[in-house]
Amino acid sequence: MNILNLIGRKEALFDADLIKLESELTEIISKSSFLILGGAGSIGQAVAKQIFKRNPSLLHIVDLSENNMTELVRDLRSTYGYISGEFKTFTIDIGSDIFNAFMRNSSGYDYVLNFSALKHVRSEKDPYTLLRMIETNIFNTDQSITQSINNGSQKYFCVSTDKATNPVNLMGGTKRIMEKSLMSRSTEIPISTARFANVAFSDGSLLHGFNQRIQKQQPIVAPKDVKRYFVSPEESGQLCMLAAIFGENRDVFFPKLSEKLHLITFSEIAISYLNELNYEPFICENEEEARSKAKDLIRSKKWPCLFTDSDTTGEKGFEEFFMKDEILDMNKYHGIGIIKNELNQLDTFNLIDLRNKYQKWINDNDISKEEIAAVLIQLLPELNYIDKGKYLDDKM
Repeated sequence: MNILNLIGRKEALFDADLIKLESELTEIISKSSFLILGGAGSIGQAVAKQIFKRNPSLLHIVDLSENNMTELVRDLRSTYGYISGEFKTFTIDIGSDIFNAFMRNSSGYDYVLNFSALKHVRSEKDPYTLLRMIETNIFNTDQSITQSINNGSQKYFCVSTDKATNPVNLMGGTKRIMEKSLMSRSTEIPISTARFANVAFSDGSLLHGFNQRIQKQQPIVAPKDVKRYFVSPEESGQLCMLAAIFGENRDVFFPKLSEKLHLITFSEIAISYLNELNYEPFICENEEEARSKAKDLIRSKKWPCLFTDSDTTGEKGFEEFFMKDEILDMNKYHGIGIIKNELNQLDTFNLIDLRNKYQKWINDNDISKEEIAAVLIQLLPELNYIDKGKYLDDKM
């Protein structure tokens, strides 16, 4: 199945830039050591593959998921074989004391790339998961920067998201706070990041859910009014690798995507996806009809689909990669735009108050999501969050 066709494109985004930069890129990677945090997730794996195939002097990957890590190793061995440098994986929580010990006892890394994140809007529905989102996206990131500095690293990269641009959900808000914290700490170590669109068929994504529904012979459900940009898993790895290696201090890389050419609804992708599998979409009126007719429809090479208007908290009707007051460089690369952050434009972003409130919430007997959201909004005035009282887990 051709992913680019499904997401409405014929050409890969970064081929021209990679051809131009390949010699320099390979030379840098072959002489450098890398630590990838959250390296067994979809984007982390994509970056690991890009670095591995260019024969780094050392590549260490850390992730909590031992199953995903095992699959990554099998994938690398089956596709590329081996490298002349050292390659090891470690199943460790980067927020743990064990990881602190790991970093203290390591010999240092030239590049630290952080992909550890809670990335789903659905994860902000309750105060406990929201606190873990704050811990993972903000505090663990800040701690890993300190560890990288103490480790003598020459560059730190952390992945962001388009949802950090004019955020409307708390997940995007935590990522925007993370971005501001990154920029504040860029006086201590060179830091770059990347915002980009949905990664097609990444773990946990709606398109990955299409695969699961097909395997389980269940209805496909998608919003018909939400348009998204998509990059392929390979493109996500390429963009992050280029941002980590070539991004200047405080640069934010993003893909150049044309709204006319590349913006597409989930329902349109669902129809193309089913057509690729030789199924005719059958549009249902409600969840009950979709569930009850599934077996009979599938036997007749039709697939039950429910395409609805979006009515859940945190959904943004469109995607954007930069804000109106951000300074852009759209000329340096063929397929990549850059947000250029100047140090004198940045406010010092102090996490002390948020840390104190976080500790209070952890110790409270009655944790309120509303109170947490109010603090995030106060800290981030551009966060346009409205709780509609309905979340993605409340629907099929």
